Amino acid sequence: MNNGAPTRRDFLTALSALGLSGLMPSLSFAQQSMPQRQIPGANESLPIIGLGSTKPVSQIANKGLGPISEVLRTLVGHGGSVIDTWPRNAANDAALGQLLNQSELREALFVTSKIDQAGKQAGIDQFRQTLSLYQRQTLDLLQVFNLTDVETHWSSLEYLKAAGEVRYVGVTVSAAALYEPLERFIKKEKPDFAQVNYSITEREAEKRILPMLMDRGIGVIINRPFMNGEYFRRIGQRPVPNWAREFDCDSWAQFSLKYILPHPAITCVLTETSNPVHMAENATAAFGRMPDRDQRNRMKAVIDKI
Repeated sequence: MNNGAPTRRDFLTALSALGLSGLMPSLSFAQQSMPQRQIPGANESLPIIGLGSTKPVSQIANKGLGPISEVLRTLVGHGGSVIDTWPRNAANDAALGQLLNQSELREALFVTSKIDQAGKQAGIDQFRQTLSLYQRQTLDLLQVFNLTDVETHWSSLEYLKAAGEVRYVGVTVSAAALYEPLERFIKKEKPDFAQVNYSITEREAEKRILPMLMDRGIGVIINRPFMNGEYFRRIGQRPVPNWAREFDCDSWAQFSLKYILPHPAITCVLTETSNPVHMAENATAAFGRMPDRDQRNRMKAVIDKI
């Protein structure tokens, strides 16, 4: 029994039945802009919900550009701009590059990528290939993935930024086991961004990492807000608590996002999906009321019981 509280399935089923996935921006947000956060130390802001694109890009070979195209247009339609990418398959990345260069998307998107190869020249070669495949002269943000050979790559990233080939540079971590190496790196260097895993179910970053990044004036991009889908498997068919409506939360996806977003250190949260209806639902979490401290504590208690 759900006591009248809509579940994630209810939300998505209703949208699909009405054929509203492509109409969500015009119905709800045509007169609004997605809230933005300023990039520390820069005269630029980013919308607070973005797209982690690994899953939809990996499907290009089998499903074509349709799914990722719809997802990106839904993100942009809701006022989002950040797409986080990761070089994997050259053919898929070349197809993604075609999409990124379509007229209605090229200037609307903040495009990031990563270096995940060891060795200085290997990292530079990977970056050059990404630029070529994406048909761009500049990337908005280049990151060292999971601190891979970061001591070697960091001077390369600083050079590329000085040369105008990337606008911002950063590092990523996706597990708490990397927090200590990240802390050591942050004490020596000051990237523009650090990408960190954080969610209502993975809260370790709250203890030291997020405060440290905020104190250092480093932009924070969040990955794994749904634990790569494990969050929804744990939730199952439970209903969203009725009191979540107090902060305009209609689904479990929004429940995690609205827990994350109030943290003052955070610049943008990446949500990964290949479904435009899910993208609309995720983007909607940026709007409306956010939970206060007491409500966030209540949210944690619910998840800890699960």
